[in-house]
Amino acid sequence: MSFLLPQLTCKKEVDQAIKSVAEKVLVLRFGRDSDPVCLQLDDILAKTSHDVSKMAVIYLVDVNKVPVYTQYFDISYIPSTVFFFNGQHMKVDYGSPDHTKFVGSFKTKQDFIDLIEVIYRGAMRGKLIVRSPIDPNNIPKYDLLYQGI
Repeated sequence: MSFLLPQLTCKKEVDQAIKSVAEKVLVLRFGRDSDPVCLQLDDILAKTSHDVSKMAVIYLVDVNKVPVYTQYFDISYIPSTVFFFNGQHMKVDYGSPDHTKFVGSFKTKQDFIDLIEVIYRGAMRGKLIVRSPIDPNNIPKYDLLYQGI
């Protein structure tokens, strides 16, 4: 399903997307096209991209092609989804220790749509962190790994 969504293949393209997407949520999915969980997430993103097109723009980023951002966002688990609004990194309280990214795949399309709506509305009000509307049972559990300590 990754062929249905635009891909960013270098740091310059990611920088340009962050700077140029205005008044919409920028969704960056970091992962690999060959990973089964990434493919599951890509399927959900592709199916919902039209539904959220007035609020969000979705791009796929290969972790091997953009190691600068992979390291910057401490992406040790894939897929990881990072959100921006008008060039500002949006944080979401998922009830987990890490508010900077969503790790894993969404269980349903509606979970993703609800999250985009909450981020969009919060960002329009000037908030930099919002509370996740996703049922805590649908949020993947993981342990934080700190690399290079």
